Amino acid sequence: MLKGKTVVLGISGSIAAYKIASLASRLKKLHADIQIIMTKNATQFITPVTLESLTGSKCLVDTFDRNFQFQVEHVSLAKKADIFLLAPATANVIAKVAHGLADDMLTTTFLACKCPKYLSPAMNTQMYENPITQDNLKICQSYGIHVIDPAVGYLACGDTGQGKMPEPEVLLDYIIHEIGYPKDLIGKKILVTAGPTREAMDPVRYITNHSTGKMGYAIARVAACRGAEVTLVTGPTEIEKPRFVKVVSVETAKEMLRSVLLESKEQDAIIKAAAVADYRPAVTAQEKMKKGSGELSLPLEPTDDILGYLGQHRREGQFLCGFSMETQNVLENSRAKLQKKNLDMIVANNLKTEGAGFGTDTNVVTLITKEGEEALGKMSKEAVADYLLSRIFKRN
Repeated sequence: MLKGKTVVLGISGSIAAYKIASLASRLKKLHADIQIIMTKNATQFITPVTLESLTGSKCLVDTFDRNFQFQVEHVSLAKKADIFLLAPATANVIAKVAHGLADDMLTTTFLACKCPKYLSPAMNTQMYENPITQDNLKICQSYGIHVIDPAVGYLACGDTGQGKMPEPEVLLDYIIHEIGYPKDLIGKKILVTAGPTREAMDPVRYITNHSTGKMGYAIARVAACRGAEVTLVTGPTEIEKPRFVKVVSVETAKEMLRSVLLESKEQDAIIKAAAVADYRPAVTAQEKMKKGSGELSLPLEPTDDILGYLGQHRREGQFLCGFSMETQNVLENSRAKLQKKNLDMIVANNLKTEGAGFGTDTNVVTLITKEGEEALGKMSKEAVADYLLSRIFKRN
């Protein structure tokens, strides 16, 4: 994903520096070229040797180190960088950046960079909330530098509050969002539905399915990374909500339909990856109690057909894509849904196929349109999402 991309990591003197080892390892697995610059204080918290072992590149600390690869090191690195992440960023280094001070290798390189630049503050809560620090962060933002909000939690100093550097996976999300994909969907608005819905049978039980939301979340995440304005309408899931998207949480199919209708008016594409519970109780438990019936088994009626409604009331130029999970006659059943619901595309997969189905990190799908079908091999859900989005907007 990051092959051919150069990520410069700047590390200043904070105990949170240890987290960068994990971030560097994750970036290496994504084939990024990782260059690390450390302040001298940072070397007291994590050694250059550790980071060099993880990245395969020399860590730069001393501005006047003669054992370097480029002719003018800080300028060459600045030109090569696709993104510069300064993490952890102490109050001291933030103050330097805000006022253009460049007295070491880290700050001189940061000042020379024209690529997207990010700061991840990490410090004691009182230091972070100090008006001077807050003013310095505002100055940085006024110059186009992105600031990643620190997390709230237990700090190394023993206090609890805001000032904790986010976990490596959060920082990685920011890097991928910035440089992981081309920004070819800027100006596009996409609505994605994901996850299961729940239909209450009584105060204790509900009808649902095994959907985890992974496929829909992957579509929302990749679309946002490619520059689209994304709204995610999601049923109850156990996975972390994707960043950089508007998330609308619902529980029932009726709530999902209502939210989709409210959010769908200006969308260029609607992708329904949600596995809606097909039925709901025709009579609620409360109604049965009023009638004096103690019977718990309830008759069922179909839930609202979200895709069918959208197909009947589509806006001109809007692209509708649905998902079809089958256990038999996959292509035939999916083509029938494509026509019945008036869709532009349906993504079909077989629950019984290895690598597909609920809860997996991969998928095996066939893209079906009125013109034909295209079978994809086993791919990660992010790769499926990326390919699907390319097909939708190439066609549209």
